[in-house]
Amino acid sequence: MNRINKPLPRITMMLAAAALTLAGCNAAAPAAEPPLAGADIGGDFALTNSAGETVRWDDFAGQYRVVYFGYAFCPDICPTDMQRVAQGLKVLKASDPDTAAKITPIFITIDPERDTRQVVGEFAAAFSPDIIGLTGTPEQIAAAAKTFRVFYAKGEAVEGGGYLVDHSNIVYLFGPDGEPLATLPVDQGADAVAAELARWVS
Repeated sequence: MNRINKPLPRITMMLAAAALTLAGCNAAAPAAEPPLAGADIGGDFALTNSAGETVRWDDFAGQYRVVYFGYAFCPDICPTDMQRVAQGLKVLKASDPDTAAKITPIFITIDPERDTRQVVGEFAAAFSPDIIGLTGTPEQIAAAAKTFRVFYAKGEAVEGGGYLVDHSNIVYLFGPDGEPLATLPVDQGADAVAAELARWVS
């Protein structure tokens, strides 16, 4: 006996369509792209750490990197930013030590005339022993700042001697291949920094 294919009842087709719709809703959403993905920020440099050793960007290959340009004699902005970076890493370490261990924080001076390797080492260590302080010749610092799209310029003299340095205060997060991922919201406090790190470090 030949079986004749009959059209599906309307209710059956409606249920099938609904099932497909629900399946689409339950599908995993694609991962968000990092806000700095593809940006031309960062690259090789040759600078000096507190021990007098030459440090290059590729020395941190495989590690996520938090990078901040500032100076040790900065009266307020740099210490505040570095404190929040250190606190954010501490918060992340308490909740997810494995993720925190993948991150290397780096402080690069934009005032090499005063920030010797000893000075940058002491400045970085004042916030966390994990932060690497780097300095260099004026030419090396200028080259690194250009590569990382950082502005700085010698500012006005201050009472009692010395001077200020005008500079951009952006905290960058880079991936394990040195690719730019995001900026860290240090203006929002340690918890916000920790949350942003947790979002992009895997």
